[in-house]
Parts: sequence; C-alpha cells; structure tokens
Amino acid sequence: MKQALLVLAGLVAGVFVSQTLSHPQEASAASSPVYEMRTYYTLPGRLPALQARFRNHTTKLFEKHGMKNIGYWVPQDAPKSENTLIYIISHASRDAAKQNWDAFRNDPEWKKVAKESEADGKIVEKVESVFMNPTDYSPIK
Repeated sequence: MKQALLVLAGLVAGVFVSQTLSHPQEASAASSPVYEMRTYYTLPGRLPALQARFRNHTTKLFEKHGMKNIGYWVPQDAPKSENTLIYIISHASRDAAKQNWDAFRNDPEWKKVAKESEADGKIVEKVESVFMNPTDYSPIK
C-alpha cells in the first residue's frame, strides 16, 4: 500500500511538471500578475452616472481591495461613446483577482455606494471581463 501511494505521488508530480513545462503561461498565471480588461455597457443615458461612481468611489475601493487602476477609457465614436466604459486593472494573480472581487462585492461601503448611485435607476446593462497576460515584447511588462 505504501509503495502504491509513492507511485501515485510520483505520477501526480510528473503530470504537474509536464504541464508546467508544456504550458508555462498557464502554470504561472495563478501566481503572476494578471491584467483584467472590463467593458461596461450602460442603460441609455446612464454613462454619466457610471463615470461619477467610478470617479468618486469605485477606483478608490478597487485599490483598497488589491486592484491596481491602470486606465479608463470611453470610445470616441457613437453609439459606443454614449454607453460604454472600458478599463484595465491588475491583480497580483488570477487567484488574487477572485479574492479581490469577492472582497469588493462584500464591502459595506461599496454596497452603500451602489445603492445610492442607482437611486434613479439601474446603471449597468452588461459587463464583459477578459483576463490578460502581457506579451514578452509589451512595454508594460
């Protein structure tokens, strides 16, 4: 039995090493910095309310919860310029991103801000999120 457990442990370790060597980005993604691009689409006429919420509260709360603000953009051309906010933040790792978002969503200050900012109605219609790794030739790396 002891010998079988040692063989099993060796196989598991071998698979891990094999996966790490053949997919180094995937293996390191859990423990290396990761960037997240998020695109928010607002309901008609609600982009100014979303921008005010980010300007006055959200960016500070992101930092409080381990998220680094990289940049925020609004498209130049209509119709997206009327309802779209795009931003990039970074997290210490993909695992940290999950923890950061959980802490942010459960923060009493965030809950209060969200409720107050939506007193005139819902703001966000849809959110898209993409996690990204910088390339080896990216100036950000």
